[in-house]
Amino acid sequence: MNNTQLKQVLAHLKQGKTISQAEAIDLFNCYRLSAIIQRLRNAGYDIVTHNERNKSGIGRHARYELMKEVAA
Repeated sequence: MNNTQLKQVLAHLKQGKTISQAEAIDLFNCYRLSAIIQRLRNAGYDIVTHNERNKSGIGRHARYELMKEVAA
């Protein structure tokens, strides 16, 4: 994980989009999405986790969504 990936994920979420681990790999070559989400939460961002079914119907994965930004 690096600061560039953190900024990319945050910008993605600020656009009102959600993100999963597979999307983070495809979009930003980010293999540690949960660590980035934790850092953003520690910085005060309200990010919720949605657990959704995998496309195969077997298993689940996390999808993250920004609910509100940090108050300036």
